[in-house]
Amino acid sequence: MHSTVRTNIDRIRENIVETAIKCGRNPSDIRLMAVSKTVDDDRLAEAIKAGVDMIGENYVQEAKRKIEKMGRNAEWHMIGHLQTNKAKYAVRLFDMIQSVDRRELAIELDRRSFALGKIMKILIEINMSGEKTKSGVSRNDVITLVQEVALLKNLSIQGLMTVPPWFDDPQEARPYFASLRELKDKIAHKRIPNVGMKELSMGMSADYQVAIEEGATIVRIGRSIFGERPLKA
Repeated sequence: MHSTVRTNIDRIRENIVETAIKCGRNPSDIRLMAVSKTVDDDRLAEAIKAGVDMIGENYVQEAKRKIEKMGRNAEWHMIGHLQTNKAKYAVRLFDMIQSVDRRELAIELDRRSFALGKIMKILIEINMSGEKTKSGVSRNDVITLVQEVALLKNLSIQGLMTVPPWFDDPQEARPYFASLRELKDKIAHKRIPNVGMKELSMGMSADYQVAIEEGATIVRIGRSIFGERPLKA
C-alpha cells in the first residue's frame, strides 16, 4: 500500500521542482525538511523511508527519544526555541541548530561544542515581524549578533532562519521572505570571517512555494506531510 506520508512527500517534491523551475532556480538547491513535532514514530519512519533526509525538531527531549529510536539516517535540526541550559544536550544531538537568536546561547553552544571537539553548524533566527510571541533576534540587531557569533571558533554560521506571521493568503508572507533574503545578501556583502550565507530556512506548509520564489534553500514542512497535529487534551 502506498502510504499517505509517501504520497504527500512525492507531491511536495513535485511542487518544489515545479516552483523552482518556474522562477529560474535549480531544484537541487532546495531541501525538504520534515517537521516532526508531535508526529508519531511510525509516520516519521515512513517519511525517512520515503527519502526525507532532514528532520526538524522543536524540543530537545523529543528529539533525543526519536534519534535513539530512529538512528541517524537523516540530519536532525533544532528549529524550536532553545533554552541556554539545554545547549549541552543540543550540541550532542543535532547536526544543525537553526534557532540561535542571542549571544548568551551562542556562547554556551560554542563552549559545549569545544568540549566535544565539534564545529556546530547554526543559523541565526530572525523575528522579521517583531511579534512578541515569536523567538528570534530583531532585524535591527542581527548584524551585531552575527559579528559577535562569528568570533566563536566552534560555531559555523551557515545562514538565516525565520517564521513569518500566519496568513490565509500565502502571498502576504512574501515581504517577510524577501526581507530575509535581502538581509542575507547584506550580511554576505560584509564578508565577515567565519560566516557563510548559503542557507535560507523559510517557508512552511502554507507558504513554502512563495518562500522558494524568494530564495529559500530549506523549507520546513509538517502538516502537509503528516496531516493535522492532534489537539492537546
